[in-house]
Amino acid sequence: MSKKSAKISVVLATYNEAANIERCLKAVKELASEIIVVDGSSSDNTRELAKKMGARVIKTTNKANFHINKQMAMDEAKEKLVLQLDADEVVDDELAKFIQQTADQLAQGEKLPAVAWQIARKNLFLGRWLSKGGQYPDPVIRLYLNGKAKLPQADVHEQMKVDGEVAWAKGHLLHYANPAFSDYLRKFNTYTSFTAGLWQEAKLPLSWWRALYYFTIKPVAVFLKLFIRHKGFVDGYPGFVFALMSGLHYPVAYLKFWELKRQS
Repeated sequence: MSKKSAKISVVLATYNEAANIERCLKAVKELASEIIVVDGSSSDNTRELAKKMGARVIKTTNKANFHINKQMAMDEAKEKLVLQLDADEVVDDELAKFIQQTADQLAQGEKLPAVAWQIARKNLFLGRWLSKGGQYPDPVIRLYLNGKAKLPQADVHEQMKVDGEVAWAKGHLLHYANPAFSDYLRKFNTYTSFTAGLWQEAKLPLSWWRALYYFTIKPVAVFLKLFIRHKGFVDGYPGFVFALMSGLHYPVAYLKFWELKRQS
């Protein structure tokens, strides 16, 4: 019996990812039978670069919760096996081999142990791949059988909801999220604004106790959890800065929330 060809959909949501998109798509170009990019009206040449790499590009608006655009891309996938990526992620060789083997098994009608797979990520921060501080293995569900996984679209850090068993994939995603500290600060600003917006939608009242909690107790607790309990100190100065900034998310978000309340 002749071997059936294994087919894979690769899907992404992008916004101003010209610095990353080619590196990301180059690593999966040979794997994918289709690449779908939902772009939130980038002001750089992300769309042009994606098309150059063979992607089908769909232009839409840039939502505050970019998981909405991710789900749009997921909904466009036609193949039985889907790989969802962020533009600042790169599939390493071991992961590419695992994805291809899984696709081959699916094409041959073999029974698979799961309907979705979580993948370990290596996160680059201040020039170092973080190994502790809750940043490794940093598992994310990104590979799944079409129709078996969905994003709730309630938060920017949520995991996919899966209808069935989840297993571990071999290999890694190399996550170039913050090649420079300025990149981290840009995303820090986005995420703290999103948190403030969630608190506003929940009609959280302002209070001195809540301000005290988010300005002192919460940031200190987060810092100690990441730097001491999860051994962020092993990663040296980058581990210290990451734990510190993770804690500072809350007072900054609360300040933005206070501004929103005053404006309304």
